[in-house]
Amino acid sequence: MARQACNSLIKDQKNMKHPLRKLFRPLLQPFEKGTGDYDYKPLNRKLLLVLAVLFCGLAAAVAFIGIGGNGIGFMLPAIVFACVGIVALVVATLGTDRAVAKIWRNR
Repeated sequence: MARQACNSLIKDQKNMKHPLRKLFRPLLQPFEKGTGDYDYKPLNRKLLLVLAVLFCGLAAAVAFIGIGGNGIGFMLPAIVFACVGIVALVVATLGTDRAVAKIWRNR
């Protein structure tokens, strides 16, 4: 019973990856283009996920702390950190090995 549930969950996950890749194609395309050799290590994807979580957390912390102050000057760093975190998260989860290697400039 548990094995069937796990297998159906994996199948659903694979079915969702294609529409999400289509949705984020404008973001992924610059990282995935190219025909040359690249050096990919699975650790690079894991580190990119950690980096994405750290930047998203930093964006949330800056926004949370900045709301208590006067003005909106905190918004620029929060938006920049959030954008970097989201790009890293999308490339780490949906990108090809070439995209991950290109983020790290491993050619």
